[in-house]
Amino acid sequence: MPLTRLVVQQFRNIKACDIQLSTGFNFIIGPNGSGKTSLLEAIYMLGHGRSFKSSLTSRVIQNECPELFIHGRFLNSDQFELPIGINKQRNGSTEVKIGGQSGQKLAQLAQVLPLQLIHPEGFDLLTDGPKHRRAFIDWGVFHSEVGFYEAWGRFKRLNKQRNALLKNALGYREMQYWDRQLAQLAEQIDSWRRAYVAQMQPLAEEMCQAFLPEFEIKLGYYRGWDKDTSYDALLEKNFERDQSLGYTFSGPNKADLRIKVNNTPVEDVLSRGQLKLMMCALRLAQGQHLAQLTGKQSIYLIDDFASELDSQRRKRLADYLKQTKAQVFVSSITESQVVDMIDENGKMFHVEHGTIEQG
Repeated sequence: MPLTRLVVQQFRNIKACDIQLSTGFNFIIGPNGSGKTSLLEAIYMLGHGRSFKSSLTSRVIQNECPELFIHGRFLNSDQFELPIGINKQRNGSTEVKIGGQSGQKLAQLAQVLPLQLIHPEGFDLLTDGPKHRRAFIDWGVFHSEVGFYEAWGRFKRLNKQRNALLKNALGYREMQYWDRQLAQLAEQIDSWRRAYVAQMQPLAEEMCQAFLPEFEIKLGYYRGWDKDTSYDALLEKNFERDQSLGYTFSGPNKADLRIKVNNTPVEDVLSRGQLKLMMCALRLAQGQHLAQLTGKQSIYLIDDFASELDSQRRKRLADYLKQTKAQVFVSSITESQVVDMIDENGKMFHVEHGTIEQG
């Protein structure tokens, strides 16, 4: 579902822009600090309702402005153009419109614009804690299982209530009512995640192998508690430990995608350039799996394309991106760094001091 038009107002150093987009490659060229990353950030906010660089709305609204606007048009599955937009104000309020209908939810934005982000800080997916890899899994489950978003939100609320009850409970009997509900949700969430990883895993491992043929790469799913124990039994068994800790130690909120390279944790083996290639491989595989499963194409946002990659690796990534037939936004300091991607269908945008012009 590619974007055909993008309007940005009062977002970081972009005072205003209105650009017509290619449904293929869009190149955003400019020096550091020019606003090219801000443009990608605005697209990300249009699809997620938040920035990928800051959780504070006040930091992305232009100085002395009360609000920001991001609007666009996207092609739906019937190839009709529909409007989409988000307005955020300094007081924290947000308004979302899809297809001219106001009062839409942020989750609906993500359904309309499935985005895959590849940026210099994205190594967290491979080298940081499990929350980033859990989010990677949940992106796929969200787009393939209608009930996941509501179930996961309900689990988190119930888990928070359980943690509060742990502080004053005199015995496990006081927890049983909540734990039965929590266990049902946990088992359902685990079932969805496990099925998704099993479906996506062959494609992801194949893509990683293509990008990094010198390594043997394996993915594995960890659900957040012992695989041979039901969650309701685990909650009862660990009640005293959870109570002493003050929170529920195990559960789907501890799930992880475990990645091994030559049977060794990934961060102990790969260079930064290799880590970037693996991150790209995983994002591309996830986007391709979504297309195979639902017919939806992801939109790829690639910030600082040349970072960590030599010319051979850049060409390898460019070739795979072309094969996806998806819409791609690529930021780069110079045109020479994206020369392997340029074709007759792409569009080039030059950014300087927050001003964006097609070149």
